[in-house]
Amino acid sequence: MTVRAMRGNVRRVTISRRTLIAVAALAGGGAVVAGTPARAGARAVIRPSALRPGDRVRVIAPAGVPDTRLARGIEILESFGLVVEEGEHLHDRYGYLAGTDEARLADLNAAFRDPGVRGVFAARGGYGTQRILDGLDLDAVRRDPRVFVGFSDLTVLAGRLWTAARLISFYGPMMNWTDARLGPAEIESLRSAVMTTDPIVLTTDPAEPSAAVTVPGVATGPLLGGNLTMLQASLGTRDLPDLRGAILLLEDTDESAYSYDRMLTHLTRAGALRRIAGVAIGQFTNAPVVSGQWTAAQAVLDRVGSLGVPVLGGLRIGHGNGQLTVPLGARATIDTTAGTLTVEAGVQP
Repeated sequence: MTVRAMRGNVRRVTISRRTLIAVAALAGGGAVVAGTPARAGARAVIRPSALRPGDRVRVIAPAGVPDTRLARGIEILESFGLVVEEGEHLHDRYGYLAGTDEARLADLNAAFRDPGVRGVFAARGGYGTQRILDGLDLDAVRRDPRVFVGFSDLTVLAGRLWTAARLISFYGPMMNWTDARLGPAEIESLRSAVMTTDPIVLTTDPAEPSAAVTVPGVATGPLLGGNLTMLQASLGTRDLPDLRGAILLLEDTDESAYSYDRMLTHLTRAGALRRIAGVAIGQFTNAPVVSGQWTAAQAVLDRVGSLGVPVLGGLRIGHGNGQLTVPLGARATIDTTAGTLTVEAGVQP
């Protein structure tokens, strides 16, 4: 295997993701049945072992095609003392995908089956993970849990790791980095999340457009969710976690205000947001602003404000500059007075 890596700043294709993702069924999968107990944290949660200098990690591309920015991501992982390997098909290309479904799935399963690989890092997002997810070797995942890092399109893989194995994963940068998105603080956020057992504390950033989305209160529960488009696309599948009792994390990019409204309305009508504990809002990147109409923040507040739970916006999680890393599945608390999201460590010593 040769060495390279990739970046979380997903390059947008000219076709909207909405044309690539079929509208899911309104019920099933993650739909909630009223009157049953909260189950978001009912089964034992599995924390992978913290990565240590000298550990082997594998970079794979379950979705879109890496480019020359991949080298920067590998350089950063190597600066942590990790030994970085490339998946065999990392540089394949098949249309807008990083290789055929068979090749991408082979790399995904090889990374989770190799006992010497202690961490799996996604090269980039874009589109394509859903096409291979049903072939994931869940026995290998359960047999030997390890660190997984990715976001955006990889939301569905993080969701499947949780629903099938209660494995904590990390919603953080992918390896196709650019310096504009990640500085020293963001690089340290990734390192600390996967290599230490320190709790993670994020403070709302007033400069983020989503900072306007706030409903006062304090709430605690496992942090679950990710990219809103992918959560909606997971309805009716095994990828959408049961969100009862959870702090729901949401972020997205290149979506209009009405799109946020439509996706949240769909999730609400399907019952997926019933009895959640709270909502943590990440970045709304590249959301068009139309004079005289709602902004993305106003549309989201209109939808989540009626859920009757605390909501904290302005968190630097998602597709924008200054992206920070958080563990999905770990116990979290949002406090709107303090303006903080506090998350327990996602790894064990």
